[in-house]
Amino acid sequence: MASWIRSHPLGTTLDLHIQPGASATGISGLHGDRLKIKVKAQPQAGEANEELLKFISLVLGIPVKKIHLLKGESSRQKTILAELKLEEILILMPY
Repeated sequence: MASWIRSHPLGTTLDLHIQPGASATGISGLHGDRLKIKVKAQPQAGEANEELLKFISLVLGIPVKKIHLLKGESSRQKTILAELKLEEILILMPY
């Protein structure tokens, strides 16, 4: 199993590397032991974090309120918690 994703009592955690200010928002593969996601928004006033959570919500098909930023509010290295089982996420994000 990939090192960027782990089961958690409340769902699944994902370790991400974020590239803000990209030309488009999307998954762009792996960056070390993290999944790399590019976001179009700039890292100001929480805009990139908000866009990231909305993007993950869209990919996983769950409401934004079921996705939580656990670590890295002001860093490119982030850990999020998705209230969805690990097995379900692996089907939707097979990296």
